[in-house]
Amino acid sequence: MPVAILAPGARRDMRNAANVIARDNITAARRFPRAVMAVARRIGEFPDIGVERPEVASSPYRFAAIPGFPYVAVYEAALRPPVIMRILHGARDLQDSLRALPRNRT
Repeated sequence: MPVAILAPGARRDMRNAANVIARDNITAARRFPRAVMAVARRIGEFPDIGVERPEVASSPYRFAAIPGFPYVAVYEAALRPPVIMRILHGARDLQDSLRALPRNRT
């Protein structure tokens, strides 16, 4: 089964999020990386499963929720395998957080 690749920024985001979650719930913090990898497997198998949010990030980026957590995976669906660029808390200013993403690489 194909798996989406986690870019270095996404790996860093995952570690940072797990550390934040651990402040309140160590069990949830341990579950978080597994939830991210489950989403990576789903994205790898079904690259178009996420939603486009052109008001936040232009194509080819899509957004997939991390089940059980208020985080989203931002990934480049056009690549094979897809690449998860960032993992961000849904309450953040996503547009501001994603300004550094490469644009229109498809």
